[in-house]
Amino acid sequence: MTGRIEARLAELGIELPAAPAPAANYVPWVRSGDLVFVSGQIAKEGDRLILGKLGANMEIDAGMRAARACALNLLAQLKTACGGDLDRVTRVVKLTGYVNAAPDFENHPIVMNGASDLMAEVFGPEIGAHARAAVGVPSLPLGVAVEVEGVFEIR
Repeated sequence: MTGRIEARLAELGIELPAAPAPAANYVPWVRSGDLVFVSGQIAKEGDRLILGKLGANMEIDAGMRAARACALNLLAQLKTACGGDLDRVTRVVKLTGYVNAAPDFENHPIVMNGASDLMAEVFGPEIGAHARAAVGVPSLPLGVAVEVEGVFEIR
């Protein structure tokens, strides 16, 4: 039987990627009580990294797509943490986004809407609404445009 969230993903035409393996000495997620903390997921579609610096060589729309790609990878990790059942998610608690940005770039929150919008589309407004931080940084691993981490409540 297909779950509600799997059906919603199919309705949106979204196929989650395989959960990426850690790139260094950390685990991709940790469960503590009813919370799952998912490590930062970099902007990657398939085998292709999404590289760029917002305000220098990347436009806001491309940055939003990079943040969305990060969110898809977050969901892939979360699905693993939930034993394959995303219907166990009761709340997207918080997303923190790191935007590779030029010093004068000021639209970090707009870039992060790429990730936030996806959570609302997939989980709906009650479960998908979340607290958030959007931070500009001078560089990110491998030159990616965005990295996003998340905290989720599950049953």
